[in-house]
Amino acid sequence: METLERFVRTILNGFESYFADFQNVTLAAKSQFENADWHGIRGAAIQRIDLYKAKTTKVHDYVKLIAGDELRNLDFWRQARQRYSELIEGHNNFEIAETFFNSVYCAVFKHRKIRDEYVFVFSPLGDMPPSDMSKVYRTYHLDGALDTLLESLLDDYAFSIPYEDKQRDIAHIKQAIVGYLAVRFDLNNDDIQFQVLEHHFFRNKGAYVVGRILSGGQSMPFVLPILHNENGGVYVDTILFGSDKVSVLFSFTRSYFLVDASIPSQYVLFLQQLMPAKPISEIYSAMGYNKHGKTYYHRCAFRHMKSTSDQFMIAPGIKGMVMSVFTMPSYDFVFKVIKDRFTPPKDMTREQVKAKYALVKRWDRAGRMADTQEFNNLAFARERFSEELMEELREVAPSLLEEHGKALIIKHLYVERRMTPLNLYLRNATDEQVHDVMDEYGNAIKQLAAANIFPGDMLLKNFGVTRHGRVVFYDYDEIVPLTDCNFRTIPQPRTEAEEMASKPWYTVAPNDIFPEEFSLFFSGNQRARVVFDKLHSDIYEAAFWQGLQERIRSGYVEDFFPYRRELRFSRDPLPLTENG
Repeated sequence: METLERFVRTILNGFESYFADFQNVTLAAKSQFENADWHGIRGAAIQRIDLYKAKTTKVHDYVKLIAGDELRNLDFWRQARQRYSELIEGHNNFEIAETFFNSVYCAVFKHRKIRDEYVFVFSPLGDMPPSDMSKVYRTYHLDGALDTLLESLLDDYAFSIPYEDKQRDIAHIKQAIVGYLAVRFDLNNDDIQFQVLEHHFFRNKGAYVVGRILSGGQSMPFVLPILHNENGGVYVDTILFGSDKVSVLFSFTRSYFLVDASIPSQYVLFLQQLMPAKPISEIYSAMGYNKHGKTYYHRCAFRHMKSTSDQFMIAPGIKGMVMSVFTMPSYDFVFKVIKDRFTPPKDMTREQVKAKYALVKRWDRAGRMADTQEFNNLAFARERFSEELMEELREVAPSLLEEHGKALIIKHLYVERRMTPLNLYLRNATDEQVHDVMDEYGNAIKQLAAANIFPGDMLLKNFGVTRHGRVVFYDYDEIVPLTDCNFRTIPQPRTEAEEMASKPWYTVAPNDIFPEEFSLFFSGNQRARVVFDKLHSDIYEAAFWQGLQERIRSGYVEDFFPYRRELRFSRDPLPLTENG
């Protein structure tokens, strides 16, 4: 029993060490924002992602030494799970501690033999701690002038550097609140209150104040994005109202926030009330707890499978050269399996594709690439797979399949949110929808480039449309850093023979890219191309890409706004009324 006690306490100490280091990295974000240290904030986000693997690896080394011959004894792990559960009962963050235990187990058994008796597939303590959300938000009662409330709020969320023009910001916020909420709330009603999460959310070059306005049983989520003017001051850029806009801010297409939440579940529960349609797993991930987000996702997926009877099927759309993709009609996620052999002209290995997905996890996704969860040895009920899907999987990825009785085990796959492939969306789109989605498609390409990502294969089928109408890239096997590319203009032929040549008469290096050829991505959809050319023809010019490369190499960090630019406030002063 002494060995068992030391074993479980080592895992728990490892979790506490991980969580403390995670918090310390996070706590530096406010100072980094105040100092306009954008590379520091980006580095912190990457450091936190890498931290989890480093901590679980170190703990694995320790427990291997402690357990000795017992390390692979499943009965030993059954007892360890029981004792660990006793140790974390009443722990503020027991749910994340359970996930840490699971990770150590998976490191020992290589993601096999995952049973609830050995690890926390489900928690005996419940999915989440019984958190008191009231401890993590400030409450402001509208018992006087709205200006007074807003000034108090901005003062409470001030930084060590001043507001550029606090009174102007108050006037803008007040104008937006009165204009947007007057038809929803009686602003003269005494029971109006603002509940605001106590700490800022930091990401990229923005700080966000998140809360809700309550009155008479009604609730309106809101967010105040605060930006640094890089001249020693900050300003409120806009105010976002409603679940949809807040959901886009916390999208699965964006990098993880840095927020000082000593009990993450309290923040998660508050945020879930603001965004009822957003899975709790994605909220955990958005706060940087992506490994626990994966645990929560798996539990919800298991329950969904138990409560439904529809079958897995090949996902709609053009089949990929690298991935086989499947889903089920009742489910909002897709499963992606890397093929054993890729369709020509794709020439790469499975490990290279996995490296691209790992790159995306650590990169700034700029709101334009889908976050994924990676699973090894994931078990499914074989009966839920359509024969057409099984036939495809056996043909393209037989090395990843194991069938054991009624179970089908897929040795490696990715899971991501389901979207409508852009090429399918365009088939039935109105002229207005074509205009909007082609503008989004161009913006997606440009924003990825500004984040130092060249997507490579920009075919319409490799982009998806979210429920909010945003266009997102999800085919990562050809992505490379933009700064690794050599953008060129196609040389003018010097002779008639060169002009008529069936192959390029000029030399082409592996990293040479000719933007003039990008129009080929629209083959088969001239309607979309006409709209795209009107909105984003600069993408066909080598100079456009070269200019972005120069900005990146100079150290400039681009702004990626999680809201429409037309929503931004003017920076010009706005006069206040006499009575506020």
